[in-house]
Order: sequence, then structure tokens, then C-alpha cells
Amino acid sequence: MLISLFVNLLDYYRDQLLISAVPFGSIETLKYHKLSANMRRVGVLGGTFDPVHYGHLVVAEEVYVTLQLTEMVFVPSGQPPHKTHAEITEAEHRLEMLELAIASNPHFTVSRVDLDRPGPSYTADTLRLLRKQWGGNTAIYFIIGGDSLEELLSWHNPSGILRHLTHLVAVRRPGYNESEAYYDWLEARLPGIKQRLLIVDAPQFDISATDLRKRVAEGRPIKYQTPDSVESYIIQYGLYRPKLDESEQEEMHGTNAT
Repeated sequence: MLISLFVNLLDYYRDQLLISAVPFGSIETLKYHKLSANMRRVGVLGGTFDPVHYGHLVVAEEVYVTLQLTEMVFVPSGQPPHKTHAEITEAEHRLEMLELAIASNPHFTVSRVDLDRPGPSYTADTLRLLRKQWGGNTAIYFIIGGDSLEELLSWHNPSGILRHLTHLVAVRRPGYNESEAYYDWLEARLPGIKQRLLIVDAPQFDISATDLRKRVAEGRPIKYQTPDSVESYIIQYGLYRPKLDESEQEEMHGTNAT
């Protein structure tokens, strides 16, 4: 048993060294992406998902297939630190919409790790808790938009983020390439990022949760931008509709009474 464990660890560190030795900034790095078969490979996609839409789902599936992951875990934020003063839909509504959206996909799951704890949902804390929950035999692939790599530098405890993940997966539009100098610039400001970085090309839909909320509020369609089950849920619970002030509520009450 000890010999088997030793061999598995050797395989793991050999694969890590192979990955880190390859120049980054090119999709060719994926050819060298390999982990021991004994490692559980889990993708982590966080967000407010207010509401979840096809842009989220397409990226998650593309990363899952490209990196041959074991599963993809969606982590809805409790209180996003960058949206402290913004109105966010109740967590249970966002969670239910997410569960409806992924119901048909057996390798998609949801974690409540950020919903079941108080305070801001800092990514460094989220990954620390997931690492503690899943253990050292799980490779964590944290997914981020390719255009958000620079923003990562200003996030809370970025070095802590790198400490608790195995790979940082940057998703970019097909055909879009950054120069090697750009990744060197990132490495100089956040040491260790190049060693953990994997670039995945994925289709990018011009869909945003902000726009979907606005469309619902204006009575415009959102069909084909989010799963039908999510659209039905939004309609059923009247989410994203403008709130009536007291005079409007009284007027509506009077109309219904007559």
C-alpha cells in the first residue's frame, strides 16, 4: 500500500513538472496536460448566476471535455465582494435556477460552500474550503475568463487563490492569442501563475446576466439565451420585474377590488 502511494505521488509530481516546463500562452500546452488517473479532476466555476445562462453552460462543458475532468462544480456566490451595494436575487432562487439548468447533465453539480457561510464570498476562502472538503487527492481547476486575468491581480489574496488550486483555467475566444510577454508580465506581478495556467478556447456567447435581468424588466424575450426551465422559473416567481411603489400597489389593489 505504501509503495502504491509512493508511485502515485511520483506520477503526480512528474506530470506537474512536465506541465510547468512547457511555455505558456499557447493552446499547445494542453497536449502536455496530464494527471495521474488516480486524481479526481474537478472544475470549479463560480459566479452569482443571477440568472444562469447558456454562456455559463457552454464554457463549463467545453472545459470539462477539453481537460477530461471528472466533474464540473458550479459555486454560486453568497455575497460577492464586488457587488456589496448591488441588489442580488435571493440565494435560494439563484440556486434553484442553477439546479434546473444543469439537471440534464450528469457531470455538472452545485456546491453550497459560499451560500452556507457568512461574509463576502472571496475566491481564496472558497478554494480553501473546497480543498479542505475534497482533500489532497483532488485536482482543482478554477475557471476564469481570459479577459479577467489582469483583474485577478486586484482580487482579495490572489496568492492564496493560487495556493489552493491545481490549475487556473483561462477561457478565451477561439483565435485570440496573447503574447508571451503578457504572461511574463502576469508572472512578475503574481509569481506562480504561469506554472498553473492552462488556456482553453471556448465559444463565447454575447449573453450577460445583467442584460437578461434588464430584458425581463422591460418585458422583452430571453428565450434561447437561458434554458426553458430557468425562463419558466423566472416567470413563475416574478423575478427581475420592476417593484411597484406604494401608490402603484394601492392602484392595482383598487382595480382588482372592482
